[in-house]
Amino acid sequence: MPFVLDASTTMSWCFDDEASPESDFVLRQIPFIGAEVPALWHFENANVLAVSIRRQRLSAEAANVFLQRLVKLRIKVEERIQPVTSEDLLPLAIAYQLTAYDAAYLELARRKNYALATRDKKLLVAAQKEGIKVFGSVQ
Repeated sequence: MPFVLDASTTMSWCFDDEASPESDFVLRQIPFIGAEVPALWHFENANVLAVSIRRQRLSAEAANVFLQRLVKLRIKVEERIQPVTSEDLLPLAIAYQLTAYDAAYLELARRKNYALATRDKKLLVAAQKEGIKVFGSVQ
């Protein structure tokens, strides 16, 4: 069964100082079981990379190489007939003091009954309170 992958785990694969055994485990599992992401995952990844390039933490070339690596992974962007709405996300964002972006990962994992791979501490707590398994014990 696939799991929900968030941007915090994804970006840990790009930066050596954010890598961990847990996030590396998640990366190694994707070819075998696949991951699913909400559409905003692309926006979050692009934003982190753009900010990193502006701050000279990463070159544009390295960012593009990383994006090409992501394209080759078995990561599916969720497809829905009815898009996720603010009404879907606001209760979760309020209940767990999350950004709406993080609430989107939580909502997807809860709705699909998938585990969640995240390094975000608030999102980890929210997932546990919602009874959502944490994939790869990413902490």
